[in-house]
Amino acid sequence: MALQTLNPPRHPAAVSPTPAPIPRRGHTPQPLLHLPPRRRLAGASARPRAVAAAVSGPVNEARRRDPPRGAADGGKETDLATLGNLCVDVVLSVPQLPPAPREERKAYMEHLAASPPDQKFWEAGGNCNLAFAAARLGLCCSTLGHVGEEIYGKFLLDVLQAEGISVVGMLENTDATACRHAYETLLCWVLVDPFQKHGFCSRADFSEEPAFSWIRKLPADIKIAIHHSKILFCNGYAFDEFFPDVIASSIDCAIDAGTAVFFDPGPRGKSLLNGTLDEQRALEHALRLSDVLLLTSDEAESLTNVENPIEAGQELLKRGIRTKQVVIKMGSKGSIMITKNAVSCVPSFKINVVDTVGCGDSFTAAIAFGFLHDLPAVNTLTLANAVGAATATGYGAGRNVAHLDKVLQLLREANLNEDTAWGELIEGSSFCPEVTVLSRTAVNGFREHLVHVPVGDVVSDILPMFEAVSQRSTVQS
Repeated sequence: MALQTLNPPRHPAAVSPTPAPIPRRGHTPQPLLHLPPRRRLAGASARPRAVAAAVSGPVNEARRRDPPRGAADGGKETDLATLGNLCVDVVLSVPQLPPAPREERKAYMEHLAASPPDQKFWEAGGNCNLAFAAARLGLCCSTLGHVGEEIYGKFLLDVLQAEGISVVGMLENTDATACRHAYETLLCWVLVDPFQKHGFCSRADFSEEPAFSWIRKLPADIKIAIHHSKILFCNGYAFDEFFPDVIASSIDCAIDAGTAVFFDPGPRGKSLLNGTLDEQRALEHALRLSDVLLLTSDEAESLTNVENPIEAGQELLKRGIRTKQVVIKMGSKGSIMITKNAVSCVPSFKINVVDTVGCGDSFTAAIAFGFLHDLPAVNTLTLANAVGAATATGYGAGRNVAHLDKVLQLLREANLNEDTAWGELIEGSSFCPEVTVLSRTAVNGFREHLVHVPVGDVVSDILPMFEAVSQRSTVQS
């Protein structure tokens, strides 16, 4: 992630992830496989039948459109697997943010790394945020990526284990010529100045190659883990760690296995669109072959040149071969899900925002839950907005992302922010199929195909899936 500054929420972000182990000279690193106890999925009675089939050979166009048939029901033990982006955030207050020139910033970061900060400044970051939020919803999660053998890696593994999340390492394709630092856990320095502006930097910012350039192909253990997962999640930051071919191979592996693919290009989407030919091809591969795309309205516009988020989502659906859902994150306005035949709009919950770090990751966890349980789109978005909002009421991401009790509280209160002008977005779209909007009460729409769904009805459907789990968690704690 390139160094950048932004105006954060009123309080500084307190996110602190951690890096992982380094191979020693004469020591051949071994693949990491850490499997904590199996979690039970919340609302298990609503669990859909899993598609599980391991098919070898290249993925042809027909199989890209339809998952393999004849799949057994018991082959996918993991609900959600995340690809890469396992890092440790080190959050520090600094008198001023690093200088802009590249070499000066690099020297600044190396100075910070020379003496590891106290562990109280560390937090699990990157895709750990998504895994934490999903696990707290009851999903069985695994993280697929590289974790080093140094103190940061041990910290990261301990934190993930405590949350019941498994880790599958990527040390099969080690390179004897690679330097020691190439195998270290990825650190992200989150720097906060006295004016509460943030800067972010990591060693991935200073290399023309991915951080883990020694990974030239998808390791066998990762392929097995993908085959045993119902969803594979990947985002644009994976390109900072792996070559584009490795990312494309993981998507093909998922399709081969009947594993759904979720892709969030994130801020990297725009740069990938204008990147190397390999990056452009891998980005197009992910956009066309994913089952679910997740983007902010700005990101959707940058990839489609369409300003209206509904029309941008419809354009991405048209381009996709397998795309079933496009989810547009509208920040404080709420969220939208676009499918082939319908559009669903759900306003945000009214909250006192403390810190927005990790909100998007938490939101995605609930989208995965809704997908696995085949929930109506408006129910899925309502849950996702609540999980994202619950994270925003706390300080920092990592282990501080949404806890289930806070999510349930927001759902019960059902205090919606209905200031969003959904009508303007819908009217501004040249083609809108059936449109569903969540509201406090059922009201008549201004167009025939507009349906207002009372939030009370949706909440009544969602709460029973989680309340028993929340009560058990309270008793255990």
